[in-house]
Amino acid sequence: MAMRNNKIYVVGHKNPDTDSICSAISYAHLKNEISEETYVPRRAGQLNEETQFVLSYFKVKTPEYINDIGTQVKDIEIRDTEGVSREISLKRAWNLMKELGVVTLPITKHDRLEGVITTEDIAEAYMDVHDSKILSTAHTAYRNIVDTIDGEMICGNIDAYFTQGKVLIAAANPDLMESYIEEGDLVILGNRYESQLCAIEMNAACIVVCEGANVSKTIRKMAEDHGCTIICSTHDTYTVARLINQSMPISYFMTRENLIKFKTDDFTDDIKNTMAKKRYRDFPIEDKKGKYIGMISRRNLLNADKNRIILVDHNEKTQAVDGLENAEILEIIDHHRLGSLETMSPVYFRNQPLGCTATIIYQMFREHNVEIPKKIAGLLCAAILSDTLMFRSPTCTYIDKDAANQLAEIAEIKIEEFATKMFQAGSNMKNKSAEEIFYQDFKNFLAGDTHLGVGQITSLDTEELSSIKEKLENYLDKAYKEHGMNMIFILLTNILAESTEVLYVGDGAKELLEDAFNITIEENKPVILPGVVSRKKQFIPPIFESIK
Repeated sequence: MAMRNNKIYVVGHKNPDTDSICSAISYAHLKNEISEETYVPRRAGQLNEETQFVLSYFKVKTPEYINDIGTQVKDIEIRDTEGVSREISLKRAWNLMKELGVVTLPITKHDRLEGVITTEDIAEAYMDVHDSKILSTAHTAYRNIVDTIDGEMICGNIDAYFTQGKVLIAAANPDLMESYIEEGDLVILGNRYESQLCAIEMNAACIVVCEGANVSKTIRKMAEDHGCTIICSTHDTYTVARLINQSMPISYFMTRENLIKFKTDDFTDDIKNTMAKKRYRDFPIEDKKGKYIGMISRRNLLNADKNRIILVDHNEKTQAVDGLENAEILEIIDHHRLGSLETMSPVYFRNQPLGCTATIIYQMFREHNVEIPKKIAGLLCAAILSDTLMFRSPTCTYIDKDAANQLAEIAEIKIEEFATKMFQAGSNMKNKSAEEIFYQDFKNFLAGDTHLGVGQITSLDTEELSSIKEKLENYLDKAYKEHGMNMIFILLTNILAESTEVLYVGDGAKELLEDAFNITIEENKPVILPGVVSRKKQFIPPIFESIK
C-alpha cells in the first residue's frame, strides 16, 4: 500500500511578497477549519522586510522554507528499527529479525551506521562455511557461545574470545584424540572423564561438555591450571555442533563497504533507480548529520505518493517551487493572468481579476461562514494594502477596498497609519546589497519562447529609489549572465508619485519597451512610465502583447 504524507502544503511563489506569504498562511488556516486534512503553509523563498514587518506586527510565525516540493524520504514511513552491536551472534540477529519481522538489521555504534546484515548473509554463513577454524577466525566471544548453545560457563572468563584453534568433536578414544587435538582448539565432548582430561592436557582453549554431564572438581582444577575454559550444555553433541557456528559475531559477515543508504532529505524520484537495481528489501536512513535514525522498505519508497500542494498567488511554472512536476497540485488560488502551468488531473482553480489573492481568500472565509481571527484578518488586510499600493494600483477594485476595510476593523488597525509603517519597513534598503534588492520581488515569465525576468521595488522615498538605482545598474549585467534569460526588467516604483522608472538589459529589451509603451528611449536618459505602478496589470500585459 502506498505511503502518503498526510500534510498538504500551501505555497506561494518564489521570491515571495506579502500577498504570497499572508495568503498561504491564511488559506491554510481556512482549510484546516473546513477540512479534516492537515494544511501547512510554506514559503518558496526568503522574506522581504515588508513581509517580516507584517508577520512580526501580528505575531505570526514565519512559514518554514521549502525549496523543492518533490517527495523526500522523510515524507514517508521510516521504521524505527534499533541498531544492534557488531558483537551479537548470528543466532541473536536471526531471532531479532523474526521477532521484528524484518530481513535486514542495521549495525550501529554511537548512533552511527557501521554496516548491515541480512537474512541472506546469515543463511550463507550457515550453509556455505566449511572451515573448522571459522569460529576463531571470526574472534567469537565465549559469551556468544554460551548463549547460543544454551550453556553455562563452569570456569573461564565469559568476556574472553576464542581466537586461535579449530572446532572439533572428541568422538575417538583418548589415544587417538592426542593425534588431532592441538593447542588452542575448542573441543566438543561428552561425559567421559578421560576425554575431558586429554583435551585439557593437550592445551585446548575450551571444552564443551554436552548433555548436562557432570564436571568433576579435578577436571575443573586442571582446566584452571591450564587456562582452559569449560562450558556445559544440556544439548547433545550433535545439537551443540550444529548450533555453535551460530555463535559467531555478525561483524564477520556484515556488509560494511559500499553501503546503500539514504538521507532523510533525499528525493524519492532521485533514488528509485538505485533501489530498483539492488536486491535489498530495506535500506538504512540517516539524518543530515549522518546519524542513523531507522530503516525504510523498498516497497514504501517505490510506492510513495507525491506530495500534495496548493498554489496561491501564482500559476506560472517558472515562479513555482522547484519539483512541482513531482507533486500533486490540488488547488490554485490566484489573481494573475493564466500562465504556463499544466496539471496531470483536474484541479480546483479559482482565479479572479482582483487586486490581491488575499481578497479572494477573504471571500472564501465569508462563503464558508468561518470566523476570521484577528491575526489572520491583519495578514489579509496587509496583503491587500501591499498588492494594491494602498488602493493606488489600477489593479485595485472596490471589492479589494471593501475587503481591506472589513479586515482592518477585525484586526483593529488604522489603514493609512499601518500601511505607512509597512511601506517604510519594506523600503528600508540602505544597508542591503544589490543582490538582496534585486531578488526582493523578482519573477520569471515565459512568453512563447521568450524568457523574461521582471523585478519590482516600491518605495515612498525618491532619494532612496535613486540610490537603489545606482546599485542595481551595476548588478544587472551580472544577473543577466547568471540567469540566461532573454531580457530582464527592473521596475523602480514611486508609490507617492505613482510612476515607475525601468532598468533593462538584454537583446531587444529597449525596442520591446518602446513598442509596448509607445515611447522613444533616448540614450543616457531614464525610462519613466508615468502612472504605471502595477507590474501585473500595467507592465506585463503590454510587454506580452508586443512580444506576440
